[in-house]
Amino acid sequence: MLAIVPAHQSDQPTDQQLVAAANRGDRAAFEALYERYRDWVVGLAQRFTHDRELALDVLQETFLYLLRQFPGFELTAQLKTFLYPVVRHTALAMARKARRSTKLDSELMAELCANPASRTDLTHLYDAVQALDDGHREVLILRFVDDLSLQEIAVAMQIPLGTVKSRLHHGLNMLRQDARLKRFFID
Repeated sequence: MLAIVPAHQSDQPTDQQLVAAANRGDRAAFEALYERYRDWVVGLAQRFTHDRELALDVLQETFLYLLRQFPGFELTAQLKTFLYPVVRHTALAMARKARRSTKLDSELMAELCANPASRTDLTHLYDAVQALDDGHREVLILRFVDDLSLQEIAVAMQIPLGTVKSRLHHGLNMLRQDARLKRFFID
């Protein structure tokens, strides 16, 4: 007959013990937490993203976030309780970003098919926007494709309004510097 041994009585350390060890710099303790929860994080992330590759990206971001909590992390509940909102937020943000990128791609393709004369200009604009770093590109797309206000962008990205304004300003300036895009800007 099999005996069921409660987690606190098994040879496996508890999450609290692993967190305490990780706080002392024990890398193996953090790796044990990763091994213990990675499949759960991927499964949860996949429910939000409906995409295995995005779920794996969420796994990486989630454990990078957890790693940054050390030393000094205090586990006051189950680790799943701590990780759930991190996974959820990260997964939804990545899924939104993937949809936005797909939407931009499909809108650009529709425009290119409808108006072949603008194909070169739009291709240059698309390439220039894609060349921007993620922060600048995301603010520009939220503002000009999704038509969000600056305040809405700040809330959506969870960054200060000043950062949104700065990224928008610098992103537009980077596009203005591209000689292929001169016709899009009025001087």
